[in-house]
Amino acid sequence: MRNIADMINRLNGQRSVAKPTRRKSNTRLCILPDFGSNPGDLLAWMYIPKTVQPGSALVVVLHGCTQTAADYCDGSGWSELADQYGFALLFAEQQRKNNPNLCFNWFATEDTTRGQGEVCSISQMIEVLRDRLSIDPAKICVTGLSAGGAMAAAMLATYPEMFKGGAIIAGLPYGSASSIPEAFDRMRGHGLQDSRVLADRVRRASDHQGAWPTISVWHGTADRTVDPVNMEAILGQWRSLHEIDKAPMKGTVDGHPVRKWSDTEGTTLVEAYTINGMGHGTPLQQEGVHSYGSPRAFMLDVGISSTWHIAKSWGLLGNARTSIVKQEANAAPQPERQVQRRANRSVSDVIEDALRTAGLLK
Repeated sequence: MRNIADMINRLNGQRSVAKPTRRKSNTRLCILPDFGSNPGDLLAWMYIPKTVQPGSALVVVLHGCTQTAADYCDGSGWSELADQYGFALLFAEQQRKNNPNLCFNWFATEDTTRGQGEVCSISQMIEVLRDRLSIDPAKICVTGLSAGGAMAAAMLATYPEMFKGGAIIAGLPYGSASSIPEAFDRMRGHGLQDSRVLADRVRRASDHQGAWPTISVWHGTADRTVDPVNMEAILGQWRSLHEIDKAPMKGTVDGHPVRKWSDTEGTTLVEAYTINGMGHGTPLQQEGVHSYGSPRAFMLDVGISSTWHIAKSWGLLGNARTSIVKQEANAAPQPERQVQRRANRSVSDVIEDALRTAGLLK
């Protein structure tokens, strides 16, 4: 069997040597300079609507592999929501000198340990912007896609006191990998640890003694880059942290299955959106009242806006309501929504996508 190095070299050799055309920068974003020692050597971008006031909320957004902060801002629709509801945005951005595919290094111990590397850099960005804008410390949340989702999980584990809530889209649980081979294995759904083991890794990531952030997890059933079993591993990790044993409330939102675990007062602590038929990417809704963002690579129109629903779960949208169709425990599952997929994908294509997402392929 070929080893990983051979596979990477072979796939790189099959790719064109021409570099992709650089997309024009999103002029809505402004650079955040001088935010600290920046041990992870990341870039920081911000979007501050005119409606932001002292005491407003801050959403930290982490892009996926091959993306930039501008890509994710354009595609996800976060800046549209920020304009409408008056909260600030912070986009951390990876640099090619750190990872050739612009992946956050979610599998590297030196970048996912409190006080070190990339997680420390992101925490410094948050602190500086929080103080400059007089952000309410109780209204800071983090979200990310794929490698950005895994890095969002790392932020929630290493700096839990900073966040009200987090949302992980097509990501992986914190502490599940500590090397490139392990990262590739976990992406395929192999070797994931028991929920209690994963929860203990979060507990050991800081000396946090308070309440844990809430968590929203999103994953497509047809994801061939990060296996959907990772969604269940994340849910198990955070249910264990929140000490939730009871069964979830089940229902559907826009035709997609939703599970919610709440405390005794009815506050949702953990929620899961399973997106029927969706591949690897951020769920968007192109038409209708919750249409935000624009479809592109890894930004997929599947009839539900993860951006809107995540913001709603964090209390950023005022009295806006989510229509959940409740299901009985033994109800028949809803038929999968058909989503446009890439046709005639070869085994090499699938492997290449997985390697690129892990940051292993240029």
